Amino acid sequence: MYERVLHPTDGSDAADVAAADALELAERYDAPLHVLYVVDVTVGRATDAYAGQVVQELETIGREHVDSVTGRARRAGLDVTSEIVEGTPASTIVETTRPGDVVVMGTHGRSGLDRYLVGSTTEKVIRSVDVPVLTVPLSRAEREESG
Repeated sequence: MYERVLHPTDGSDAADVAAADALELAERYDAPLHVLYVVDVTVGRATDAYAGQVVQELETIGREHVDSVTGRARRAGLDVTSEIVEGTPASTIVETTRPGDVVVMGTHGRSGLDRYLVGSTTEKVIRSVDVPVLTVPLSRAEREESG
């Protein structure tokens, strides 16, 4: 059904919960898993003097998160690739999708005016891709732990 499972991660708890679903889908549909971490280049703009250091630190953080998910996938016997790229998260994720993909992403708890003004990466991806997007709320994991 799916030719590839794309799992963009930002290293958040919500992304970690979504990783479990990405692994499950890849296994169920015998599809390769592609783990993507986007180093948000807009973060360094506020501190141009330290932009190189900020990007380097974000790449290090991204490598840790990508390695964690790819390690889990390899232990499960899945075909997995990973990528760390610089860019704007939503547009880079959209550019990385291809026909036959399913995108598995965590959601954020953003709400109210902040959500209206900024919009989440997940929302931007949902509005911009022509492939299914499975969004996994962090609250699901919290419910499973308590019940």
